[in-house]
Amino acid sequence: MSSPESSPESSSRVVRCTECGKSNRVPAAAAGKPRCGSCKAPLPWIADAGDADFALVAEQAGLPVLVDLWATWCGPCRMVSPALEQVAAELAGRIKLVKVDIDRSPSLARRFEVQAVPTLLLLDRGRIIARQAGAASAPVLRRWVETALADRAAQP
Repeated sequence: MSSPESSPESSSRVVRCTECGKSNRVPAAAAGKPRCGSCKAPLPWIADAGDADFALVAEQAGLPVLVDLWATWCGPCRMVSPALEQVAAELAGRIKLVKVDIDRSPSLARRFEVQAVPTLLLLDRGRIIARQAGAASAPVLRRWVETALADRAAQP
């Protein structure tokens, strides 16, 4: 879990491969896409970021990034978190999920003009391609992400 004191390179999560069941360490920031070390299946990429490391973790990612701007005191944020992780797992290899606690990252909250939490952004190379506020179910979130990605792909 990334914090202002830790670097993205040292921050990682252990993810179990849905194909073979092996545990894999997935760093917060890296080139390429995470794959299982055993069977090479795509792995969900979920990372935490803050004011200090957001550029490296989110804006420099090679994949579109789903940003969850949330707060610990927010009930809907806690409810939507498992749905977002499910979407990240279902779209493994296609998106990266980056979670930002707005209370610990006030610069990002101001930059993205967060007025309600959760606020979800879909970034492509650091540029916002979709935005929505509020919690939703995993199927609704997946459709939102897939529609935004399809719209982006259709643009010249």
